[in-house]
Amino acid sequence: MELVWGLEACGAALLGLLVGSFLTTVIHRLPRMMDQDFAAECAAHHQTHCHCGAMGADAAATAPLTLTRPRSHCPHCSQSIAWHDRIPVLSYLVLRGRCRSCHTRISLRYPLVELATAAGFAFCTARWGFSPTGLAWCGFSAALLTLALIDWDTELLPDSITLPLVWAGVLASALAWTGVALPDAVFGAAAGYLSLWLVYWGCKLLTGKEGMGYGDFKLFAALGAWLGWQALVPLLLIASLSSVLVALPMLLFQRLREGGYIPFGPFLAGAGFAAMVFGSDTVLRSLFALAGM
Repeated sequence: MELVWGLEACGAALLGLLVGSFLTTVIHRLPRMMDQDFAAECAAHHQTHCHCGAMGADAAATAPLTLTRPRSHCPHCSQSIAWHDRIPVLSYLVLRGRCRSCHTRISLRYPLVELATAAGFAFCTARWGFSPTGLAWCGFSAALLTLALIDWDTELLPDSITLPLVWAGVLASALAWTGVALPDAVFGAAAGYLSLWLVYWGCKLLTGKEGMGYGDFKLFAALGAWLGWQALVPLLLIASLSSVLVALPMLLFQRLREGGYIPFGPFLAGAGFAAMVFGSDTVLRSLFALAGM
């Protein structure tokens, strides 16, 4: 794997910082927007079937949350954040990780997401150039990062990201941007979805419990579309083994969530990103070696 670092990669890193700043907003707001939409649907259903306008009026009175409105503000003091306090990474360092108004600590996640996105963009451009192929993989890495963090926080994998990611993978294959033949991408998407769908129903029939959510099926389908059906088994093994390696220390220190589980989406996303960077076979061998197998 040959990487060429230069002005293009540096420019892509700067673009990644800006995109990463936007992704922090998506990660924070999109699940809340989904909750808001669900509440509005419930209110409309209640109003229609119960002939009561109170709940519908309350929902209508609530200002809808979007990715652009209201303006970015401190969640503690509600003070709007000025443009010069929203410069990726730099503003965090200048403010020493605290709100300018109330001095409440700002989560370290914000600069880390920005830096991770910048690193992903720089890598993709260094490997594939500032080209449609490079930009396609930049979008792939940004989507995986967003999905991983949303799922870790809320156990949700939004359709508004997973489904476009599936179609983008098929389209990128058709345009010869991913190096995956179109039939392999189509079969990868179908097999990715159906394989976890079968695991889900097998687990539910045998144990009565849901082993994973439908969002995991769609994310795995997206990975199949981008990486081809041949990568599905290594990806699933990588995600499963890495989830065990993370869950065991959490279990020992009693850090697992109620019910004793962790979301699977972040590990699928991590497997996809690792496969993009190193190749699924290389990562799988490394994980087996780490686990002493």
